[in-house]
Amino acid sequence: MSDIPSPDQEQYPSPTLQNQQQDADLLTLRALVSTKEAGVIIGKNGKNVAELRDATGVKAGVSKVVQGVHDRVLTVVGSLNSVAKAYALIAQTLLDNPLSSPPASPTEVKQGGVASIRLLISHNLMGTVIGRQGVKIKHIQDMSGARMIASKEMLPQSTERVVEVKGTVEALQIALTEIGQCLVDDKERAFGTVLYNPTKATQFSNGDGRRSSITRTGNGSDFSNPSGGSSERRLSTSSQTLVNDPNLRTQNIAIPSDMVGCIIGKGGSKISEIRRLSGSRISIAKLPHNEAGERMFTIQGTAQANERALYLLYAQLESEKERRLKAAQEDELDTN
Repeated sequence: MSDIPSPDQEQYPSPTLQNQQQDADLLTLRALVSTKEAGVIIGKNGKNVAELRDATGVKAGVSKVVQGVHDRVLTVVGSLNSVAKAYALIAQTLLDNPLSSPPASPTEVKQGGVASIRLLISHNLMGTVIGRQGVKIKHIQDMSGARMIASKEMLPQSTERVVEVKGTVEALQIALTEIGQCLVDDKERAFGTVLYNPTKATQFSNGDGRRSSITRTGNGSDFSNPSGGSSERRLSTSSQTLVNDPNLRTQNIAIPSDMVGCIIGKGGSKISEIRRLSGSRISIAKLPHNEAGERMFTIQGTAQANERALYLLYAQLESEKERRLKAAQEDELDTN
């Protein structure tokens, strides 16, 4: 059904391809689709997706079905123009095969030949797509005739956000070419992206005995704690051997300024806990690195340790978002 890895296996950008020069010329563009849309895109016995590959030369696939999860991830890999053409053909396929039930997601067919695609874009690349004071996104909309809506929040336990692109097939192809060019031009900023993976919730221990239900992302099994405290002990041990590990990697991620405090915690308690559980070294820039006031976090460790650190960081962000939302709702009730 797919000749590319599912979201729990793929990396963005991929560090494992042998031909790095060829890889540098490729664009990987992911989008959310409903389970029904995925069926249309794939076609009977894989007919539609096979024709898509033949017509464009891209690699394309849809993540596996997970019971109880309505969204799946469509991934298309190829040259810039091929990827844009592939998404235009996908939009046309959806228009030619309207779903019988009421629309369940923004990618379903709209009246008048207008469809929409929910792109998954790294938070670190959103500034490139939107541009200073929204200049770039306005330019893309004006030249293509498509409409673009960028979500303000990152998806749960990931560093990806949704950019919904609406328009005719022709408008979508133009807009996706421009968006893809932005991603290619600034691809280095995508390093360290935590991919969104709409799988079933799993249980995770945060180190203080409490357990919370959070969405698994990346290699989720790496973060589960089936044996109580033993997993935590293994993680803390890994930090001691980190100095002798020759396979250290450094990743930089930008954190909204108003969220830095919740990650550091009182007296540095939270960030110390994340360092201990992940085994990675984490440093925080003292000054903002851009006009939005975001602070740069530098994570150094093995690939596995860094992935755990990213997971823990964004789990903490999600927890803080929920806390603030609950507080705002309580304040609203008190004023009414």
